[in-house]
Amino acid sequence: MPTTKTNPRSKFYELLQGQVHNEFNASQQYTALAVWYDNEDLPELAKFFYAQALEERNHAMAIVQYMMDTDHHVTIPSTGEVRNDFSNAKELAELALEQEKEVTSDIKTLTKAARAEDDFLGEQFMQWFLKEQVEEVATMSTLVNVFERADGNLFEVERFVHKHLQDDEGDDDMPEVAGGKI
Repeated sequence: MPTTKTNPRSKFYELLQGQVHNEFNASQQYTALAVWYDNEDLPELAKFFYAQALEERNHAMAIVQYMMDTDHHVTIPSTGEVRNDFSNAKELAELALEQEKEVTSDIKTLTKAARAEDDFLGEQFMQWFLKEQVEEVATMSTLVNVFERADGNLFEVERFVHKHLQDDEGDDDMPEVAGGKI
């Protein structure tokens, strides 16, 4: 007999369910960016965005785990449209920056909803994501700036990514990820 979830759906939990979709979609978009860079023989940018894709997947699964832990129903959504065609390498970094700014807005909305509902556990859960978004926007802003300063020299961009944007093995404070972090 299937278990029934006892907690009612609130605005916060409806938004969380939507954020699962957003995070999976961001993962797919970052995979598309990584493949584009890989196809253009830009291995450092490809590696960076493959890692970003996994990070976004982990964010989605952390939200899934939180929803299960708080006895809420979880639906794994399909992802949305993914852009695959670009005219130049900088355009991908600009898309990534815009995507991170949108996610930041979504995370702020989630935090406000938890606060408005006096959901102290939900608000506390969102604190890690707020901190993460500051880092993500800063990283993507820096990458766009490096593209601009490199003035078309993709070898300089690759060198910067290799030297400064290597994965730091993640954040030990990250919420638990359903199925384990990859």
